[in-house]
Amino acid sequence: MRELVLSSLESEAEQLSDILLECGALSVSVEDADFNTENEKPLFGEPGTEPEVQAWTRNYVIALLPDDLTVEQLLSDLQSLTGKDFSTEAHIREVANEDWVRLTQAQFDPIQIAEYIWIVPSWHKENPQIVAANQNKKNIFIELDPGLAFGTGSHPTTHLCAEWLAKNIQQANSVLDYGHGSGILAIIAKKLGAGNVMGVDIDEQAVTTGGYNAKNNHVDIQFMLPDGLGSGQFDIVVANILSNPLKVLAPMLAARVREGGHLVLSGVLERQADEVIDAYAPFIQLQVWQAEEGWVCLHGVK
Repeated sequence: MRELVLSSLESEAEQLSDILLECGALSVSVEDADFNTENEKPLFGEPGTEPEVQAWTRNYVIALLPDDLTVEQLLSDLQSLTGKDFSTEAHIREVANEDWVRLTQAQFDPIQIAEYIWIVPSWHKENPQIVAANQNKKNIFIELDPGLAFGTGSHPTTHLCAEWLAKNIQQANSVLDYGHGSGILAIIAKKLGAGNVMGVDIDEQAVTTGGYNAKNNHVDIQFMLPDGLGSGQFDIVVANILSNPLKVLAPMLAARVREGGHLVLSGVLERQADEVIDAYAPFIQLQVWQAEEGWVCLHGVK
């Protein structure tokens, strides 16, 4: 396969990327042309937000070409659409044929996210490490493949929530996982012996993915959009999202916790903990239960 590499200024990179896709490129990526030099400029953004700048000062815009699209045709189409002749600055580089499925899968190994809880992609079922772990009957294995919904078990906030559930959940507890993503926390709760478990997410794809993952793990969990959640309270409400939506959702989430029940929140940076705690103060007293890599898990009893 071939890649067409074009130079671009910051103001042009996003539009050029869109035009290349319209012209038939299979995919487009943008790289810092000053990478590994003293002019390299990192782009940062808060979790859940986009960086203020979407490209670097000088960029390489790289288009992966299908076999039936000639470079000459693509450059001609680009000139027609942009009024600019890219032929003098463009260059082609070959891309080695790879087993991209295998390479992608190789990035996701089994993860132990709590003392007895393992997340295992389906292609690692026969992994020697997992075969050995199977000898310990206390271990719980969640089959979960990376997909379209957030949550593969690798993030510290997932670890924190999973650890809380593993240490505190009681048999037959009712659990609400709000903002469930892949459904990982709801599935863990059910595997730990919870009774009625429900998951809510604003993303229809997440609802579909959660149901798929629950079926693969042989657990009965209801996943739904917010409008589908009826009245009622739960022994445990867990929400692993981000600080701003957590603050907005404070009255609703607190109201879903029964008297004596538990509220568990994560997706909160350590520096954001106090403001989230303050947002919930009128409803339930929260405190930092545990921290990991700059993230915290907040917990309170109603």
